[in-house]
Amino acid sequence: MKRFHVHLSVKNLEGSRIFYSRLFGAEPAVVRHDYAKWMIDDPRINFAISTRKGRAGIEHLGLQADSAEELALIRERLAAAGTEIADEPGANCCYARSDKHWAVDPQGVAWEAFHTLSEARQYGDDHGPVRERGRACDPAGGCCPG
Repeated sequence: MKRFHVHLSVKNLEGSRIFYSRLFGAEPAVVRHDYAKWMIDDPRINFAISTRKGRAGIEHLGLQADSAEELALIRERLAAAGTEIADEPGANCCYARSDKHWAVDPQGVAWEAFHTLSEARQYGDDHGPVRERGRACDPAGGCCPG
């Protein structure tokens, strides 16, 4: 079963952590100095916030797959949608190691499809979402924020 993923950039991590903890009725599953993530089952969502971009708003949206097979199906659907796809196998990002595919919808919103393989000790240093046609890295540096 897939899980919807939302990643927001926030200016005040602690204030946002308190707000979303109260909204979801749960504490984050992961908390770091620059990042927090909730794995909520109702609704089934992977909701993350971070301060890494220095601006507030939607960082990206995505679908988290429970298996490599589900991830392959999501990638097929992205390809059928006619979008350019950037593949990132074994990416170290957002305190996790994951296989990922990035795409951008017609409005310019970055979409991440991923299957988490394990935890990681660092936020990550791999490339991030496709921001412009033909580029598979985020010009601000760092990994995906998600």
